[in-house]
Amino acid sequence: MKHPHQRGSCSCPGRMTPDLSRRGFLKHSSAAFGWMALSGLFGDRAYGAIMPQPHYKPRAKNVIFCFMDGGPSHVDTFDPKPMLSKFQGTKIGPDAVSHRSQSAAERVWLGSPWEFKQRGQSGLWVSELLPNIAKLADKICVVRSMLGELPLHGQQNLLLHTGRILGQAPSWGSWVSYGLGTENQDLPGYVVLNNDWVPNGGLENFSCSFLPASHEATMMRAKGVPVDNIAPTGMADIQRRKLELLAIQDQEFAARSSEQRAIEGAIANYETAFKMQTAIPEVVDISSEPQHILDLYGIGSSDEHQHFYGTQAIRARRLIEAGVRFVEITCPSFDDNNSPWDQHDELKKLHEKNARVTDQSVAALIIDLERRGLLDETIVVWAGEMGRTPHTPEIKEGCGRDHHVDGYTIFMAGGGFRQGIAYGETDEMGNAVVENKLDIHDIHATILHQLGIDHERLTFRHGGRDHSLTDVHGRIISDLLI
Repeated sequence: MKHPHQRGSCSCPGRMTPDLSRRGFLKHSSAAFGWMALSGLFGDRAYGAIMPQPHYKPRAKNVIFCFMDGGPSHVDTFDPKPMLSKFQGTKIGPDAVSHRSQSAAERVWLGSPWEFKQRGQSGLWVSELLPNIAKLADKICVVRSMLGELPLHGQQNLLLHTGRILGQAPSWGSWVSYGLGTENQDLPGYVVLNNDWVPNGGLENFSCSFLPASHEATMMRAKGVPVDNIAPTGMADIQRRKLELLAIQDQEFAARSSEQRAIEGAIANYETAFKMQTAIPEVVDISSEPQHILDLYGIGSSDEHQHFYGTQAIRARRLIEAGVRFVEITCPSFDDNNSPWDQHDELKKLHEKNARVTDQSVAALIIDLERRGLLDETIVVWAGEMGRTPHTPEIKEGCGRDHHVDGYTIFMAGGGFRQGIAYGETDEMGNAVVENKLDIHDIHATILHQLGIDHERLTFRHGGRDHSLTDVHGRIISDLLI
């Protein structure tokens, strides 16, 4: 039987032989199944003999993904284009029209309403829109040459999260959980800290798809009870006995079913849910944090959105400390009809609102991780699914920018990424990538590499072929790494 982490005949390091797998065990043993399945002896993988191991020595252990849903404008954050202001109001012309992004020859260039300055010793350009992140210019690795596929939020969100514009594939966080497991058997490997907004593309952005169910994202709310039904419902020994009975019943069902993976995943999820009843309340409770940390993240802000985003940022750090592999923080939306950073109108007003909500907390997260000695082993990713057009239909009060995938910007911090650099270039108007084009597959491959995972070897057999996060794409961008 070929192991799901094998491509062809290439086996992964640290794997036990197939006859010692959980499936093999189930076929040959009927005694004490419930206790064995729930005891944690098999690690957190839905099936497989041992805790998964990296392919080679990792540089980092965890990822915190700060998802800037809707597409922050690259030409208003990290990619200064003074020529836009010089030619503001001038028609872009047919040469600037792109089939990838929202553009037409009659549209006009729109300069940035925010001033750019070179920051820190590195001289990295960051606009005044993000004053707190600007202070950390010497800590971040900016990529200005990202290229997307379609100027549609749903498709770009799915591409960012799953590597596919059509979805129906595991999320990035699920792949990391599957590849490395969790360092804490009382917690899931993949957590999404939701700020009361589900991005375009829906929950499929966070789905484990055909991977074992134990690698599905666990959702935690910013407001109210973080996780439904997390409070214990009875005595621990009674709950344990119930779980053992369920496991025995599942064994009987598995013997008659060809879908043993799904059943094994359900068993693993029962066990994780049981353990989370003790672990989650302590991890998500930030009341024990000292006041200076709460102030650092913006907790208690008069802006409710900033308060709750800061709460989730602290929780992200606490989850990483507790051993969760992959944590994503979503943005709150101020309009139920639009993604948070999706400013087709009121660019200045609403980009400033989004920046106020997120900037301080993202910067605080990087500072806090570094002070605790965790930044070297944690990759912080700041990214939206696209950028915004450097042009607009007409110059008017409250005008905005539209969807743009011909060139946009993201950044990484920590985890062995270079500091204080800007990689890649767009043209003088910020309209198209002209140097060092990258796509999200390259970013996925590079981050997996830093986690000790070979993106070509992290595969899962489904539908008659081996699947991976990067599919047939992706390359490790060594120029981004220390």
